[in-house]
Amino acid sequence: MTTAVVILNWNGQKMLERFLPSVTAHTQGDAEVIIADNGSTDDSLPFLQKHYPQLRVIRLDKNYGFAGGYNKALQQVDADYYVLLNDDVEVTPGWIEPVIAQMQQHPDTAICQPKLLMYDQRNTFEYAGGAGGYIDKYGYPFCRGRMFTTLEDDHGQYDTPSQIFWASGAAMFVRADVWRQLGGLDEDFFAHMEEIDFCWRAQNAGYRIEYCPHSVVYHVGGGTLPKSNPRKTYLNFRNNMALLYKNLPTQRLAWVIGSRIMLDYVAAFKFLLERKPKEFSAVVSAHRAFHQWVPRLKAKRQSLAQKTRPTGMYRGLLLIDYYLLGKKKYTDLKFK
Repeated sequence: MTTAVVILNWNGQKMLERFLPSVTAHTQGDAEVIIADNGSTDDSLPFLQKHYPQLRVIRLDKNYGFAGGYNKALQQVDADYYVLLNDDVEVTPGWIEPVIAQMQQHPDTAICQPKLLMYDQRNTFEYAGGAGGYIDKYGYPFCRGRMFTTLEDDHGQYDTPSQIFWASGAAMFVRADVWRQLGGLDEDFFAHMEEIDFCWRAQNAGYRIEYCPHSVVYHVGGGTLPKSNPRKTYLNFRNNMALLYKNLPTQRLAWVIGSRIMLDYVAAFKFLLERKPKEFSAVVSAHRAFHQWVPRLKAKRQSLAQKTRPTGMYRGLLLIDYYLLGKKKYTDLKFK
């Protein structure tokens, strides 16, 4: 079994300097480290040529975003397993083997993620993936270890391998044959939430998504865009609506989309009250873009199967549970 650890880089020389040493030191055996460069204009490529001439570098002609960059790069990679790894992730000794072993133990497991902890607060779960991702019935994503802005410390409470709804794109293991079967990531997303869409499509196709606690990595997060950024707000709101439209079963589609439009505009006016007009505009622009996408999304729906209740979907409204009922942890929720 061969594994390709593929790091997508865009103007990330500083991140490569900081984190590539751990990846090369702890990626051994049948695993290869590959850098996919998304049209960088900094000194990333000269740096790699000088300090890591042994690594394979796939050079893309421009920045295709997270989704397009990985799709184009992985077309050129021959391996049994792909590992999509952010350039701001520090890995630990033996980080690959437990995940691959878990996936081999369950042949229907197509995607798996390790435990993600914060780089700067190393005993705290990281925002982008924690101990595996979930979603509520209105499309709000959360993780074991992270609910909205509440992050838990790691006390071993999530040290059991588990089936989850989505795996973080910061460190995502994927069977290469399933990646090809599903057509990779949706390039229309460009960046943000494309991994949730991919995992949802995998579930609808009959595969499992899992979390492996025996592999630990440390993630900085926000390496490309800061957490408070209108561009990121735009992508998150637009892409969240798109993944719902693509993957929800028909009987729930109109109700959920209508509810989310209302909830998103509540969020938009909250930004306005907080004197964040650019964030307000980002939400409005995101919904305008989503509505323009609808004809294309309809075509995509026709080619996808929709499961009534995919594993890991919380049946409540997380906003109510979190902000009004004070449920701040995954263990506070009751899955039906």
